[in-house]
Amino acid sequence: MRGEERTVTAPSTPSTPSTASTSHPDGPPAGPVAPLAALVDGAPMATVAGTFRLEPVRPERDLPLLSDWMNDPVVDAFWQLAGPPDRTAEHLSRQLVPGGHSLPCLGLLDGRPMSYWEIYRADLDPLAAHYPAQALDLGVHLAIGPPQDRGRGLGSALLRAVAQTLLARAPGCARVLAEPDVRNLASIAAFRAAGFRKTTELELPDKRAALLVRRR
Repeated sequence: MRGEERTVTAPSTPSTPSTASTSHPDGPPAGPVAPLAALVDGAPMATVAGTFRLEPVRPERDLPLLSDWMNDPVVDAFWQLAGPPDRTAEHLSRQLVPGGHSLPCLGLLDGRPMSYWEIYRADLDPLAAHYPAQALDLGVHLAIGPPQDRGRGLGSALLRAVAQTLLARAPGCARVLAEPDVRNLASIAAFRAAGFRKTTELELPDKRAALLVRRR
């Protein structure tokens, strides 16, 4: 569970494959769930900041950049992945397993890598034991890497675009979640500006979190 600008939960042990068939308690039965990669397949998203897209992380290409971001004290304050590249590589490897429920992604704004994302099935995550999970709940974690991209509203613009894209491409999903640390006021503000609303606070193993929800 994680959730900051970086934005939500820590790595979790993958469970049920994301292609499972399920139904939603607040709507009609859903068919087979599309793989997470199909929800963020690199298609461009128009934002006020430029054209944004997500693509799955390729460790052999992206690890040096991601490790550099994770060693920034502002990012490390909530992600806690500072150290040698092996530490970030281990974090990624726990998600890059066949049938996993979390997909690490690189965020590119006008073609420039500038953020790290985790798109995950919250209903299959250990987080589900701490809130009233619904089938097909999706979750988002975000870290903005370059210091010059922080503090100027980019987080909320990108979160709004990503949430809208996830809801459009996963019709059985009724909401997108985030669970930033309650101390991460900048992250909480970015989510709220993107249309997420705080519903409660959760005592998680690694933090006290604000549960933020963006509904369809």
